[in-house]
Parts: sequence; structure tokens; C-alpha cells
Amino acid sequence: MVALGLAAVALSGCSPSTTDSDSGDGGRVAFLLPESKTTRYEAVDHPVFEDRLAEVCPSCELIYSNADGDASKQQQQAESALTQDIDVLVLDAVDSSAARSIVVAANARGVPVIAYDREIAEADIAYFVSFNGEAVGELQGVALVDGMAANGDTHGDIIMINGSPTDPNAQDFKDGAHSVIDESNLTVIAEYDSPDWSPDKAQEWAAGQVVQHGDRIAGVYAANDGTAGGAIAALKAAGVHPLPPVTGQDGDLAAIQRIIAGDQYMTVYKAIPTQARAAADAAFELLADGAVSAGEDIKGVRTTLFDPVAVTKSNIMDTVIADGFYTVDQICTPEYASACADAGIG
Repeated sequence: MVALGLAAVALSGCSPSTTDSDSGDGGRVAFLLPESKTTRYEAVDHPVFEDRLAEVCPSCELIYSNADGDASKQQQQAESALTQDIDVLVLDAVDSSAARSIVVAANARGVPVIAYDREIAEADIAYFVSFNGEAVGELQGVALVDGMAANGDTHGDIIMINGSPTDPNAQDFKDGAHSVIDESNLTVIAEYDSPDWSPDKAQEWAAGQVVQHGDRIAGVYAANDGTAGGAIAALKAAGVHPLPPVTGQDGDLAAIQRIIAGDQYMTVYKAIPTQARAAADAAFELLADGAVSAGEDIKGVRTTLFDPVAVTKSNIMDTVIADGFYTVDQICTPEYASACADAGIG
């Protein structure tokens, strides 16, 4: 949390002010997000980016699209944005490889590209802003090992539900998790890459693993909260009780509530509003100055990587609530009021 706070302070120190932007003529910024199955994109990334851009550049026009997990659709959305004479493209790629052609088309029109949340490898981008993916996986791996040890399962069997194979971040999460799990005494008995981060496909696969392995499954690595929700639904449908520790990521409201209820062991909280505001600030800097001052040069690309934080029942008050990501009232609805009281949340 200290590292995250310092990163946010450092970023805010070089962010453009609304006073500076008032003198500009504005411009057109396109913000393309990859999918809506993960709730954060429509609930947090889009509105925070839009609000921050309006704050730093009141005369700017935002062109927004969500690809719903379809790389071809995102290609069409990018082409449409480019025909509208945009000045900056902020792209969260559905498919990193396919997104390279979008970057090439943008550069041909003189439009700088900000890679948002997901890296676009081997592409001429102006800026990359995200979170440390391998650190996310390491936090998940450590939490899973610790959670299972608390249950007396120091040599247990686990299944791994990874992210989308077209998302380069998913590979980083997987690598980080394996760096911990492979050094432990846990055994991975099955592993799956979830197409499009689909909770439904994660649930279907997990259900098959429960049929095959039954109560051998002592832990579940799930790469994000959506796939965690799918795995938990499969375990509950099969009558598994008590539930094994299940990891997650993104700090979804439903995941925080599952953690309080004891259905999910942990999630990884990423201060997504900080990331979205950083991207909006960078877009304005590209409009105003043609370069981004935030971050550092990594492999020839100006880059900002924020630090993630592991969240369990014990530190919900100190993380997502303390940061204003959620309020107590949002989390502790009547269904979860008793569990919140037991967890000391209120």
C-alpha cells in the first residue's frame, strides 16, 4: 500500500492541471476497452477515465467503445475512431497480437497509442500504464499456499484457472503464480486457460474437474474474480463443503462480499481509478506536449506500473474501504450484514 501510495503521489505531482488545460483547443481521444464480463471496465475504468479527461481537458471529446471480448469488433472500433480524426488512442487490447495492426494504422495517421492495462508487444506505442502482472500472480500464489496451510493442506492438490490466452497479462499472472506454487509442496493436478476470461467457461471446466477429482481439490488458483466466481459456483453446485481456498483479482464488489462470507479466500486489489486517471493525464500530455512525462523508460517505452495489494477478510477495511473504492454500505448489504459484523467491518 505504501508503494502504491507513493506511485500515486508521484504521478499526481506531474499531472496536468485543469488550469493548464483551459487554454487548450481540446482534441479527440478514443478509449477502447476489451470486454464487459469483468465488471471493473464499465463500472470503474470507463467512468473514471471519462471524468478525469473532462477535468484536465474540458474541451476534449471522448470516443468510447467496448469490444465485448471480440478482437475483430475492436479492430472495427479502432478503424471507426481513426476515421473520426482522433488525436490519441488509448487501447486495452482484446488480443495483443491482433492489436499490433491497430497500432500500425494509428501510427500511419500520426496518432500516438497508449497501451492501457495490457501490453502490446513489438508495437510502436507512446506509453504503457498497467500493474505489475507477475507481482499479481505472486500475491495470489502466496495467498493460496498460506490459505491451504491454515487448513492443514501443506501438500494438497490444486487446480489452476488462468486468464485468457490472448491477454499477455494473463501469462504474467500465471508465471508469477507458478513461481510460488512450483516452489511449494502443492501439486497442480489440472490447469486451464479461460477464453475471454469467461466466468461461464471457467465454471464449466471447474465442474468437470470436481467430477473427476472430487475432494482431492484442496485449493483453486483463479486468475481473476470472474473466473473465481465461476469456480465457486461449480464447487457449490457439486455440494463441496467447506469450500477450498480460492484466489481472485480485481477487487470486484461481488468478490469482496464472497470473501466476507467465506466463499472466496482472497482477491488482488489494483487501484484502477489511479490507473485510469494516469491514462487520461497521459492522453492530455500527448495532446498538449507530444510526450508523456510520467513513469520510466522500460524496453524503449515510457511505462508506469503500479503495485497490486492482496486483500483477505483481515484487511478489507484497510484497503478497498480506506481507499474509497467501496463504502461499507455497498459491501454490507442486508445479505452480508451478519458476516460483516463478524469480520469487524462497519
